[in-house]
Amino acid sequence: MKRWIAFWNIVRKDMRTYYLKPPNVSWGIIFPLAWTGMFFIRSGSGPEKIATLLPGVVAVSILFGTTSMLAVTITFEKKSRSFERLLLAPIPFELLMLAKTGGAIVFGSANAFVPVIMAAFLTDLSGVAWHIFVPAVLLIAMASTFLGLFIAVAVSEVFEAQTFSNFFRFPMIFLCGLFFPIARLPVFLKPVAYALPLTYGVDVLHGTVHGTHHMSFALDLLILGAFCLVLFAASLWNIRRKWIY
Repeated sequence: MKRWIAFWNIVRKDMRTYYLKPPNVSWGIIFPLAWTGMFFIRSGSGPEKIATLLPGVVAVSILFGTTSMLAVTITFEKKSRSFERLLLAPIPFELLMLAKTGGAIVFGSANAFVPVIMAAFLTDLSGVAWHIFVPAVLLIAMASTFLGLFIAVAVSEVFEAQTFSNFFRFPMIFLCGLFFPIARLPVFLKPVAYALPLTYGVDVLHGTVHGTHHMSFALDLLILGAFCLVLFAASLWNIRRKWIY
């Protein structure tokens, strides 16, 4: 019980210190709205096409929301040495890192529903398979957060983490099936696309919103879960190698 109390206190501290600050709250709302408006205006789409655009906007909002916040929180606390003080807490290291990433997962998941709420005023979303959509959002947020953690651990400055994040984020956006189907990619890029976690998240979101998906929901979610485990384990290994030992 004491471990979970410590877990909750770490998450609450991070939420209060970083994620619930007015600039971050406003950015978390404005960024998804800006992406949503940009896609809607660019395509000249009416309500009938919003379902086609919504999965991509949700995925991009999660990806940028989680990785951007982890780049700040982890690198800042490492530089200020407050992270080292946390390591002294009587809590397992794995649970500690889950607590440190919990705020980003919540923040990214909340970002995802800003365009959903906006779209709900413009079109009928009653056909969305919410029982699959919500777990997919959570898994995408977790995979993106652990990717952000892996990146943040690899650098020492916030600006380095943001730059390094873009090295992964922008290719991921263009290769995961958001703008055009993976089938239309050059042959040598298709293996790269299927090596990206966002590819499977986008496939689930497309399937739940408008019924177009290439793999079964169970397989997509299973692969997303595997990405979460691998990225989290790789981040823990990197933290132990670079920051502890």
